[in-house]
Amino acid sequence: MRRTDQRRAAVVALYQHDLTGRELAQTLPRDSSLFARALAHAAADRAEELDAVIDRHAHGWSVERIQPLERSIMRVALIEMLHPDAAPSDEPIPPEGAIEEAVESAKTFCGAEAPGFVNGVLAAVLREVRENAHI
Repeated sequence: MRRTDQRRAAVVALYQHDLTGRELAQTLPRDSSLFARALAHAAADRAEELDAVIDRHAHGWSVERIQPLERSIMRVALIEMLHPDAAPSDEPIPPEGAIEEAVESAKTFCGAEAPGFVNGVLAAVLREVRENAHI
């Protein structure tokens, strides 16, 4: 299974978890890869931290106003950008790649405004992190 598909499986599981309140393990398909499971669990475990990052960079939007699917997409991207060891991979993705994957997921699953919004928030995070020499 392609990494893109694994990332999307993590996003969908997080989204369902947020909407239904079901256990994250129940929202992941049984055949989910270890990578998809690790991404989803890392994003869920760090949701408060990731949401604070999103909130700080989503100018004019509180994290509560952001659609749950967009929030899930950004959480998965942020895990790979800020905590690359949270979902170990033989094929680590650079931060720009995580952003591009998130934007493509937003194009596929969300409304017309979502890709630009997701890109803007994640690009702002990357700029801040690089200015502070964390990536």
